[in-house]
Amino acid sequence: MLTTTLIHPDLLQALASCGHGDTVLIADGNYPLSTEVSQTARIVRLGYRPSVPSVTDVLGAVSGHIAIEHAEVMSPGADRDEPPIFAQFRKLLGSADITPIERFAFYDRVRNDAHLRLAIGTGELQPFANILLTVGARQ
Repeated sequence: MLTTTLIHPDLLQALASCGHGDTVLIADGNYPLSTEVSQTARIVRLGYRPSVPSVTDVLGAVSGHIAIEHAEVMSPGADRDEPPIFAQFRKLLGSADITPIERFAFYDRVRNDAHLRLAIGTGELQPFANILLTVGARQ
């Protein structure tokens, strides 16, 4: 029996296949995983009711299993306030750089990402709670 905080076999297998430069998407419950994800990605849908699991729950578990070099987040645009979840992302990721990308550019980025290995759907309800992680090198 695994004693780590992440025990989902599909997630563990997909994370184990990631190398430096590969990407992992953690998406909110509104993200269109069927159409806005690269063909290279394994899709794992975890959302089983509204708000469960949250993107931050999944990010906390995933970040304990991969080195995160960089993160990109879906932004509502420069003319709107930053979504509150961005502060939670910063807290969980510590020193990792986080780059905001406008909503439709974010969809394009994920859909055309040849290095996307895993797309995780959650039950998250907060708007713009989507984060694309770039896997770093092991330290």
